[in-house]
Amino acid sequence: MSNELVDSKKKSASEALVNSFGGYPIGYGVGILILPLCTGWIEQDPYTANIAITGVYAAVSFVRSYFLRRIFEKYGIDDNFIRLAKRGIVKLMGQIR
Repeated sequence: MSNELVDSKKKSASEALVNSFGGYPIGYGVGILILPLCTGWIEQDPYTANIAITGVYAAVSFVRSYFLRRIFEKYGIDDNFIRLAKRGIVKLMGQIR
């Protein structure tokens, strides 16, 4: 197996990890914004409201994934995300001391 393929798999796993754990707070925030606005609509026409709300979540997810992918490409983040996080914490701790 070539080194390039292994690195690509690590990069994909890192992107998936960031996307998954980054998606939770974004989805939570979208829920806080959109659900109170749709309460009356949900009662009147639950099927249409469900489709619209799901569409909003899908669009936000697409935009989040797209921008994270562009960030990974722009900055050449091709290392394992956990290793990058460890380096960042060590660097931050060194600056604090």
